Amino acid sequence: MQLHLLEVEGFGPFRDRQVVDFDAFADDGIFLIAGRTGAGKSSILDAVCFALYGGVPRYEGGEKRLRSDHCEPDDVTEVVVEFSTPAGRYRVTRSPEYERPKKRGGGMTVQSAAVQLDTLVGGEWIGLAAKEREAAYELDEILQLSREQFLQVILLAQNRFSEFLLAGSRERQALLRRLFGTERFEDVQTRFDERRKAAERSLGARLATVSARLDEGERLVDNADLGHDSDAQGGDTASSEAESLVMTTDERLDRLRRAQARADYRAERRAAERVDAEKESDAADAALATLRDEQRAQIERDRARAALDRLEAEEPRIADARTELHEARTAELLRGPITAAATASSALDASVEAEKRARAVWAAHDIVTDDLAEWAAERTRQTGTWQRAAELEGSASALDAELTAAADAVAAATARIEAAEADRVALPGQLEQLTLDRDAARQRADRVADLAAARDAAAVRHAAALEAERLRVAHAGAERELAEASVALAAAQTALAQLRQRRLDGIAGELAASLQDDDACPVCGSPEHPAPAVHTDPVSADDVDEAETERDIIARRERDAAEHVSSLRADLAAAVTRAGGRAVDEAATELHDATAAHAESVEASHERTRLEQRRDALIERIRRLEIDRERDTAALAAAREEHSLVAQRMAEARQAIADAKGPFDSVAARLAATLDEVQAALALVEASAERERRAEAATAAMLERDAALAASEFPDVAAVERALRSAASQAALESRITQHAVLREKERAILLDLELRTLPEEPIDLDPAELRSLAARQRWSAAVDEAGRAAAVAEQLAALIEAAAAEHARTAEDAAEYEVLQNLADTIAGRGANTRKMTLETFVLAAELEEIVEAANRRLGDMSTGRYQLRHSDALAARGAASGLGIVVFDAFTGQTRPAQSLSGGETFLSSLALALGLAEVVTARAGGIRLDTLFIDEGFGSLDGDTLDVAMRTLDELRQGGRTVGVISHVEAMQEQIPAQLSVRATPNGPSVIETR
Repeated sequence: MQLHLLEVEGFGPFRDRQVVDFDAFADDGIFLIAGRTGAGKSSILDAVCFALYGGVPRYEGGEKRLRSDHCEPDDVTEVVVEFSTPAGRYRVTRSPEYERPKKRGGGMTVQSAAVQLDTLVGGEWIGLAAKEREAAYELDEILQLSREQFLQVILLAQNRFSEFLLAGSRERQALLRRLFGTERFEDVQTRFDERRKAAERSLGARLATVSARLDEGERLVDNADLGHDSDAQGGDTASSEAESLVMTTDERLDRLRRAQARADYRAERRAAERVDAEKESDAADAALATLRDEQRAQIERDRARAALDRLEAEEPRIADARTELHEARTAELLRGPITAAATASSALDASVEAEKRARAVWAAHDIVTDDLAEWAAERTRQTGTWQRAAELEGSASALDAELTAAADAVAAATARIEAAEADRVALPGQLEQLTLDRDAARQRADRVADLAAARDAAAVRHAAALEAERLRVAHAGAERELAEASVALAAAQTALAQLRQRRLDGIAGELAASLQDDDACPVCGSPEHPAPAVHTDPVSADDVDEAETERDIIARRERDAAEHVSSLRADLAAAVTRAGGRAVDEAATELHDATAAHAESVEASHERTRLEQRRDALIERIRRLEIDRERDTAALAAAREEHSLVAQRMAEARQAIADAKGPFDSVAARLAATLDEVQAALALVEASAERERRAEAATAAMLERDAALAASEFPDVAAVERALRSAASQAALESRITQHAVLREKERAILLDLELRTLPEEPIDLDPAELRSLAARQRWSAAVDEAGRAAAVAEQLAALIEAAAAEHARTAEDAAEYEVLQNLADTIAGRGANTRKMTLETFVLAAELEEIVEAANRRLGDMSTGRYQLRHSDALAARGAASGLGIVVFDAFTGQTRPAQSLSGGETFLSSLALALGLAEVVTARAGGIRLDTLFIDEGFGSLDGDTLDVAMRTLDELRQGGRTVGVISHVEAMQEQIPAQLSVRATPNGPSVIETR
């Protein structure tokens, strides 16, 4: 990093704007900031620190004091710093919060703090950030130093000059980590710790799984009453449980395998018993089925007998139905002639009445003629001539409208010609205005892509800020749940351990309770029991199992909570990074502003398109004006000709109408009256002819009916009508007769077959056979259940043994992997065998510190005339604190090392200066590291004697190599004589200070 320019106004002792051009001292490489005490020398460094970090080294939390006391209410307070890094050149403009007069009304108001960060691109300053949070984030990425680190490496202020030399390992580590980018080693340590914990959880889970499988298998053996091994048959259940607590996993597996053999034998026996029971049940079911079949046949036989008796009793009614059906079918042959005669007679009566009505209508017209048909034909020929005139009369209004339309067409063509002339005058001006509007819209629309990118970036940051806010709440809740789960797990572990201990303590009492005189002890085998234990605190195996189950549940809950917290922490860090450190409100404001700007640009793009379309249309309209003039002239001539033709047709139509209407008011009235007379005449002619035809048809129908009746068995028409039945009635009679005959034959056939089976007359009793079948089926069901349980026990036990054996085989591999990971993680994290408590990151930084100390000693040896050297110390810190980054001083006079705190003031200054220069040299030399091209030293030279001051000056003079610039603040006269390039800070007689460059 290198400073180029500083501008200060209304800040500290400076009221008017003061400009410091650091590039002016680039050739000298070193310059002195001189002035009387209190003039404001250190305020120059305060301004640099304030511009970059928003605070000053001397006033922690005192930003309001930064405004110059010499300022008038309307004066501005502002600091501008230009600097460069390998990434580019930047400018920071910052103002603190201060009070100023209100622009409207009286009184004062608070002027908010402001900051603006710009970067130089192509000779122009481009804004990067205009808000405090954004600027801080960008500067953090650009400078790669926090304010504290900046004060320890670049701006060595009066009260912080020796902090790096006298700092502890932890504070020194924080600075070196940022300078050398060793955060990744801490990540490695974290990942190894996570892998160790995961391996520990996996091993614990696998051991718990093996134990759970074995416990479940043993409980299954006890519940299934599969017995115990021969060496344990003399004891009881309590004795077996006691032994299982001290047996190895392999021994427990062997015992379960022997129990599995007994389970397999039992399953085979139960399967054979199930087969025998199934055969007995099948035989009983077959006997019951046979007896049920005979009972159904007996019931069917009795039913058939009763049904046949009912059918025989219905025979007389069926005979009557046959007679009724025969007569109905015979009478059906006469239905047609009788109906036809009646219909013809009715039609004749109707035609006579119609002729009377038609004759009355014709008489009303009072017209006398000898031949109605000829008269009607003549009148019809006359109406043909009048019909054309009636059509012309009906279309008179249409002709009027057509004439009006023709006149309107003439007027419209004339108006178009006149309007076109007006457009030819006005359109060029409109085209010019549209062109100007189009160009303005194009300028606004050209930024749509940049504004879209800005809007999308703001949307991503806003979404990330919302997500980060949600994740903070979720993370806090998850940490609380994890703490609660950890507390619960610890309590459950303690309770389980206590139960197990109580269980072990009570095993002797349980064994003693089962001892009998002269029986061998299951532990020692002695038949004598001189001092049996007393069981005062009984704890059963079920109690221990229940506690283990509860412990496992809580452990899983604790693991889940830990994984959830870790996941939320990672998600929160990612969300904060995506949000750029912005709060939700700030991100929302950015998104709103960016969206509005983009929408305005998009709307301008649409407006540009619309204007271009309107402009193109206007150009096309101007181009077609000349073409349209000829078309409109031709249209006017055609409209005038059409108007003349329509007027002529209207005159001809009026003459034809006058000739056709005669004495009537209109042609339509005359035509309607004539048509009414013709229709009456034709109706009378038609009615007379119809009456004659109907009379002839009625006579023929009656003759046909009488002939058919004479040939039938019926005496008259009334007898035929009584015998007639509808088709549905005939179908019902036929169905009834047929169904009776079919049922009688069917029942006779059924009864014949059943009578041949010689079934007993007494009802058959099924109860004894059903009881025998039910009992056999119950025995078979019980056998099936027993066989299923035995097979399930055998299969379950085999599965448990196989699962436990497989998990047990993998336990050794997990244990070995966990041991390696534990040792490695402890070593990296400074635990376990790492007696110096040095983490991996500390180890790496220790190597860097050794190089820094080596670079510092190259100057400190000359400064101290060979007496002092700095040395890196990895000695173990007191009370288990972190070690590895200590610095001690070797004194050549005594041949011993001593703490840096034991140096005198002048010695501390020289050592601190050498260490600061060594740090800058190493960091700058690192590939990709931070370049420290500007260094400030604030006072301290007054504690040096003349010879030592000369040594220090030679050391500072060497720093100019490589383009570095060093600024020194001092009031020592000897330094003013030796450093010609100077910034003089001078207090004016009226109070404010000014800066002068020499």
